[in-house]
Amino acid sequence: MTVAIVGLGRMGRAVAAALAQRGIALVACDDRPTDAHAELAERHGFRFVGAPDRGQLEELVGGSDEVLPTPGLAETHPVFDVAARAGVPVISEFDLAARWDERPVVAITGTNGKTTVTMMVTAMLDASGRRAAAVGNTDIPLVEALDDPATEVFVVEASSFRLAASQRFRPSVATWLNFTPDHLDVHRSLGHYEAAKARIWADQTSGDTAIGNLDDPVVSRHLASCAAARLGYSIDATAAADGLASPALALAGCYRLDGERLVADDGTTIVRSGELTRALPHDVSNALAAAATARAAGASWDGVRSVLRSWTVPAHRVSLVAEAGGIRYYDDSKATTPHAVLAALAGFPSAVLIAGGQNKGLDLSVLAEAADRVRAVVAIGACAHEVVTVFEGRCPVIEAASMDEAVRAARAAARPGDAVLLSPGTASFDWYANYGERGDDFARAVRALIGAGEAG
Repeated sequence: MTVAIVGLGRMGRAVAAALAQRGIALVACDDRPTDAHAELAERHGFRFVGAPDRGQLEELVGGSDEVLPTPGLAETHPVFDVAARAGVPVISEFDLAARWDERPVVAITGTNGKTTVTMMVTAMLDASGRRAAAVGNTDIPLVEALDDPATEVFVVEASSFRLAASQRFRPSVATWLNFTPDHLDVHRSLGHYEAAKARIWADQTSGDTAIGNLDDPVVSRHLASCAAARLGYSIDATAAADGLASPALALAGCYRLDGERLVADDGTTIVRSGELTRALPHDVSNALAAAATARAAGASWDGVRSVLRSWTVPAHRVSLVAEAGGIRYYDDSKATTPHAVLAALAGFPSAVLIAGGQNKGLDLSVLAEAADRVRAVVAIGACAHEVVTVFEGRCPVIEAASMDEAVRAARAAARPGDAVLLSPGTASFDWYANYGERGDDFARAVRALIGAGEAG
């Protein structure tokens, strides 16, 4: 058995170490080779090819039994065609983990919110006395986490990249949060992206649990066809009632928002929305999803409630930076899709929006749906012109050439009671190394403008 790893990023390096540790032969390549790649190959004793051409790819793949691509490798990369022609299966780290370990896996996917829900579920299980680890599309790849024998359950943040490459993935509990266009710079089409997300339920059986967002029509459609026991969740009373009454969905129950109460499938009051540390619509939806997932995975009500009442929203997700002059400044740099921007704007009656960056092939025109909540827009980054086109004629639009200029323009446009919201709807890689760096720069610019002594 020989595995060919294509791309030695964080996951690729972890897989290489795991394979070598188990005495499984491997070869590897990377389009952007570094000295660290060569050192890794020397340490673990495998062949490494930097920036391979088509012929070298054919040789590497042809001499292997399986190909494991790095997450985020574009589906147009020649290795996928080479593997298909050679009849060599493409796999993911999930496939390897399933071969090597039988501990239960809980999985969460979705265009938005999966990191937050993964962290919440992990905390809920830990608070219930079950040792859980948040893995996958996090700082810790699943294959690396297997080395800790104390872990009882793995909570996997399942990206479309890993799901698309998996031959078989059967989590005991699998939750799909939402679906909107994203990663069209990686997947061949929106249909391919949707099919990748739907893989989270494809291999489940009647003994497993599938949990889906009834407020999302794509998720609901796929939920109706999965083989697992089905649970829904919803912040919309009508959607919840319709879901429970639907013969096609055949739900075992629905977690829902009933007035101010977050209610479980059996009618138990989980918490009231006022007990959450923040209760924007997407916060409530995430809370319901996390509660349903954690309970299905064995968490106690005490564990679920303690986390919901104390949960601190991770950085760069509609995070309050400062307040001055009756204006609040929020960092939502993690919003890299238009849907995430709409979700953030839904929490504010009036906002000045800072949006733009490096578009991932997404249609930004849907942002116009929130124009009635936007006092003005400041367009930034490589796709600033696209943002201008969306909002021109609907509200004032200003282009800015730097984050400092954007914050100054947003402050000038805002009125007391408004939010200034950095919610780009695009990737950060035109100006920044990552969304965190972008959010930090926004916070710096805000504080520089208003003065640290004025921040509330």
